[in-house]
Amino acid sequence: MDFKKLTKFFMWNTIINCVVLIVAVLGGVLFMDFCYGVHSKFFVMERSVFNIVMYAFLGVYKIIWLVFNLIPYISLLIMQRK
Repeated sequence: MDFKKLTKFFMWNTIINCVVLIVAVLGGVLFMDFCYGVHSKFFVMERSVFNIVMYAFLGVYKIIWLVFNLIPYISLLIMQRK
């Protein structure tokens, strides 16, 4: 696989995962009560614990997105310039 195909793959991978991250953040902010209502039917947990779990999930997803999508894409862009 050449650099152009690999760069295009990581570009689309970064864009798609960024959209998923934005939708997850907006969904978590705008529909937190609904999400808590749905999840509290399956798992017994307090609201404060649910907020911590959601915050941790979004943080871990953002770090994974940076490490496995954005940074490789930027690295490939830099490598192509040489």
